[in-house]
Amino acid sequence: MFHSDAGALKTSYGEEQAIFPVALDRWSVVALVAAGALVVPFVAGPYWLGSILLPCLILSLAAIGLNILTGYAGQLSLGSGAFMAVGAYAAVNLVIRLPWLPFPVSFVLAGMVAGAVGLAFGLLSLRIRGFYVAVATLAAQFFIEWICTHIPWLVLNTPSGVVSTPTLFLFGFGFSSVPSRYLVAFVTVVALAVVAKNLIRSSAGRALMAVRDHETAAELTGVDTTRAKLTAFAVSGFYCGVAGALWAFLYLGNVEIEAFSLHRSFQILFMVIIGGLGSILGSFLGAAFIVLLPVAIANAASLFGEALKPDVLANLELMIFGALIVAFLIIEPNGLARLAVKAKDRLRRWPLPY
Repeated sequence: MFHSDAGALKTSYGEEQAIFPVALDRWSVVALVAAGALVVPFVAGPYWLGSILLPCLILSLAAIGLNILTGYAGQLSLGSGAFMAVGAYAAVNLVIRLPWLPFPVSFVLAGMVAGAVGLAFGLLSLRIRGFYVAVATLAAQFFIEWICTHIPWLVLNTPSGVVSTPTLFLFGFGFSSVPSRYLVAFVTVVALAVVAKNLIRSSAGRALMAVRDHETAAELTGVDTTRAKLTAFAVSGFYCGVAGALWAFLYLGNVEIEAFSLHRSFQILFMVIIGGLGSILGSFLGAAFIVLLPVAIANAASLFGEALKPDVLANLELMIFGALIVAFLIIEPNGLARLAVKAKDRLRRWPLPY
């Protein structure tokens, strides 16, 4: 059979606990990562690298952060955009005010600042549950937006409130070209995705899923639910914060609060829903779907020439987007990741019909 784990003998605990126990899965991921790092930057044009792949990667990282909190820990959040904003503003202050600090360190520190803010708002989840947690994170969205627009120090005292990001340098090499910025995002996202995958497979990840399935039962079986929920908020804030720093420095070229509004929070939430709750792969699939759908609709509308006006096209895009979300919730609530799992199961049985 084309895709099967039959005959894959495991002789150690390391092999038993491998992320990809099937050889085809393992080598497919290795080939995909190698192609993304060594082939795509030299083959794809500036439009695909800078306008399609780069936002896909960065938004995938933010979706992974929200998936850890919502998909694995069961804590609904509407403040992902705010945590991205914290990371972006922290990163621009660290890079400009501390130019001697390597930018990877600045980005990690910015993520830690966002994680600390997420942890602070996560304290509210210790007393409330369900819908009220979403309301608390929504309040965080508005509160952080207000802070970023009313404290001049955060925007380096610029009158417009928009801070242009400088070119990133590491060991004397500047990351100003589109391929170099893509590579920075690619390496960062792949590394943090591997960390997230291993986190979910650890005892801390199992505690998150226990809280998601039934918090009271998890507490009765010895799970430290307080630590699990706070860990989920902190890790989610860290991932969103790093994504916000990448979004500001590598994609936008500036830091402005409008890029991290409530619309961004809903966009990331839709990525998780469409891609699949509780799935690292679903975070990537959902981000690709959200980024590519408007491009596909615009290209399809160009076939009609000027028959579709821009305002009609914009409303049509929203209608199609909403209809697809409803369709996913009805037909496949587990999202695109579940469809990928079903396709892999079919390959395991192919060419047999059973």
